[in-house]
Amino acid sequence: MLKQASRRFPMSRLSNAVMFVAALFVIVALQPAIKAHADTNDAAIVIDAHTGKVLYSDHPDAPRYPASLTKMMTLYLLFEAMDDGRVTLNTKIPMSKHAASEPPTKLYIPAGGSVSVETAIYALITRSANDVSTAIGEFLGGSEANFARMMTNKAHALGMTRTTYKNAHGLPNSAQKTTARDQARLGIALRQHFPQYYHYFGTRSFKYGKHYIGNHNKLLGKVKGVDGIKTGYTNASGYNLATSAEIGNRSIVAVVMGGSTGASRNQWATRLVEKYLPKASNGGGSFAIARADTMKFPDEGPIPYPRPTADTGVALAYAANDNQKPHAVAAGLSGPQADLVANVPVPRERVAADNDNGEGLRVEDIIETADNVTDAVGNAIIPQAQAHESAPDTSITTAAIGPRGWVVQVGTAATESDAEALLQRTKSKAEGALDSSEPFALAYNSGGQKIYRARFGGFSDQEEAVRTCRALKRNGVNCWASLQ
Repeated sequence: MLKQASRRFPMSRLSNAVMFVAALFVIVALQPAIKAHADTNDAAIVIDAHTGKVLYSDHPDAPRYPASLTKMMTLYLLFEAMDDGRVTLNTKIPMSKHAASEPPTKLYIPAGGSVSVETAIYALITRSANDVSTAIGEFLGGSEANFARMMTNKAHALGMTRTTYKNAHGLPNSAQKTTARDQARLGIALRQHFPQYYHYFGTRSFKYGKHYIGNHNKLLGKVKGVDGIKTGYTNASGYNLATSAEIGNRSIVAVVMGGSTGASRNQWATRLVEKYLPKASNGGGSFAIARADTMKFPDEGPIPYPRPTADTGVALAYAANDNQKPHAVAAGLSGPQADLVANVPVPRERVAADNDNGEGLRVEDIIETADNVTDAVGNAIIPQAQAHESAPDTSITTAAIGPRGWVVQVGTAATESDAEALLQRTKSKAEGALDSSEPFALAYNSGGQKIYRARFGGFSDQEEAVRTCRALKRNGVNCWASLQ
């Protein structure tokens, strides 16, 4: 029988059959690994931060859930409020019941408590705290729903046209979508617009109470050149990572979305950084993302209402319910008594989601004149105490409209003389960067009070305005370029 079988099935054929079966076994065994790699590569992009050139992309415009990458925009608006003078690092952010009830990860601050702006920054960047994210949204926008509209409007103003936000933290919401390209653009905007705050993204740990909280971004300190930005994870999004890297004059932002594991996400992002950072331009690029000066608020819902406090003149954003008058809104700055938040219940999907590492859970005049009210929210009123009493430069004028085209704004003042003094101080620090520009104070109406924007105009194009603003920031002057 054996002899007959061997005749019927020659050894060469039998050997080939065995090899074929073995090959099939290997292919089947490798399927999980192949699948994991495909998931990690679900959506990705690498952009040269100096030139805007796309060095690598894979489904860069496919809609994806941002998860905790959402907090990059929450921080953008917080940095903007700091830059405008509306808040400082020491300003206290109150914790509402709604914010305190957010699922982990969180700082577990009780309702009625508060957290400083600087601690809030650290909490979002390292622990990715959902409770603090909501508190920031309520504090700046009056309600989280309105803040989400502010986030979306700001995203579109920055050119993130495929992004919609529905909350401040990134917990699951089927309507909250973005793309890898949009998140890379946001990462570049954060570095360009807020260089004085960008270093926070490189924080590897910070002490809160008696505990040290580590950053979820495991590339920090391990991959040469990496200096931020943010991780994200939910069951629906998979593992996301937006990361920035800079060595010498070369700078990139890489985004990976939809990774199957945290480890595979980190490995893929590492390969992208190591491969494409050396291929980035060696400085000298002129790519700039214009910093939007205005935001259009929706016609419905609580609208932040700007007004100066009696003692400091600093503009703060208060929220009015649909049926409330602005003067009926309570005012205050810190502590449990300072309830700046109109807690409007917002029905939303609340699905269990893991933290950024995938570890298990522990349970947003023309006030009958020239500008939109939201423009006033986006500009700080310089406290009287900050204005020097030096004589104003006679070349500085007050305008109803001002020169058209690209301008550089350096602040907003409560009085014309304060605006003129601000322009004069700025010009003295500019080291010649503003010699060919035209200083002017643009008057506008905010809630019945005349306010003045301190601006320099006469720039030939966006590139010149952005370049001038960068020169000013190097000399300690906060500013942004905008199209007037």
